[in-house]
Amino acid sequence: MSTAITLDAVTVNAPDALALARFYAEITGGTARGDARFATVRTPGTEIGFQQVDQFRPPSWPSGDPPMQIHLDFLVDDLTAAEPRVLAAGATRYAAQPNADHCLVYADPVGHPFCLTLWDGARALAEADGSDVSSTGVGPARQ
Repeated sequence: MSTAITLDAVTVNAPDALALARFYAEITGGTARGDARFATVRTPGTEIGFQQVDQFRPPSWPSGDPPMQIHLDFLVDDLTAAEPRVLAAGATRYAAQPNADHCLVYADPVGHPFCLTLWDGARALAEADGSDVSSTGVGPARQ
């Protein structure tokens, strides 16, 4: 019997799961599947789940009610080049940008904050402590 625990996916609340999955599929080049109650988007290297929630209330950022409790970071090579893609897909850029030199914050079509970032936190932390980096996954933004 194995005691291993491996993160499989992150699931995000939404008023319409498939509609939000389609947004993230569009900005990442992934594939959305499912229905309005539950959907997923498979992107290179990960999967994001979306579940329909009755009485959905979008989080408020940078503060408010309900507060942001989680956000997704997407690693990009060029912030300026990536921005038109997320805006065309339906994202909104927040006015408050605390780390604009390396990270821009947007709201997805239902109000979840997400970041486009130049900083691969997992790689940077691994390089700092000399660890082997076996994944190029997106790490935490420096906030």
